Amino acid sequence: MQESSPLILNIESATDICSVSLSRGTEILSFRETQETFAHSKVLTLLIEDCLGEKNIQLKDLDAVAVSRGPGSYTSLRVGSSVAKGICYALDKPLLALDTLKSLALATYAIEGDADAIYAPMIDARRMECYTAHFSASGDRLTDTAAEVITENSYSNIFKSEKKIIFCGSGAEKCRSVLLSPLAFFSPIVCSAMYLPPLAVQTFVEKRFEDIAYFEPEYFKAPNITKSKKKLL
Repeated sequence: MQESSPLILNIESATDICSVSLSRGTEILSFRETQETFAHSKVLTLLIEDCLGEKNIQLKDLDAVAVSRGPGSYTSLRVGSSVAKGICYALDKPLLALDTLKSLALATYAIEGDADAIYAPMIDARRMECYTAHFSASGDRLTDTAAEVITENSYSNIFKSEKKIIFCGSGAEKCRSVLLSPLAFFSPIVCSAMYLPPLAVQTFVEKRFEDIAYFEPEYFKAPNITKSKKKLL
């Protein structure tokens, strides 16, 4: 293995759809995705099996496992991280935890190509709320991650400065109807294991490996658990 071309299994489980890719360096060797929502616990290991099987590669052949670390769906992130940690623990492989929002921003820039724009990836939360942050075209983080309720006044200070913002991710589309500035642009890019390899390779080369025993995804917010209204007998 060349250090710049590691064989990595990439797991994206931050949203309602999960996907898996196998990559050599930044090249995608195989890819699997399910369109069944919130089926992660049922299909994730099957997607991994299919992805590896297509190239006749076994888990022991991997150089590392990369997982999208969030923010995102609490349950979905737990499934993805648990599977990734299990593989790494059993086979003594490095675990790479990738910033979900940063991977979206980098993927969007790779397609849009606007070096002067601000990139605002959005993960759909409840109602008009999104997990979001701002990034430069090079992937530098400009703001901390926040859970924001999007209104027609959101980003007004940036728009007043004549700065273009490119929104992407699962939360972007629902914000299109309220963000009406001509400087607001919307990309169809959403979370996918297809977009993880560049960040995974960078993390691997820099040897930023996670402690498998202590790693937890960045849930950002606790799960929305409601109490049953049924009366106990």
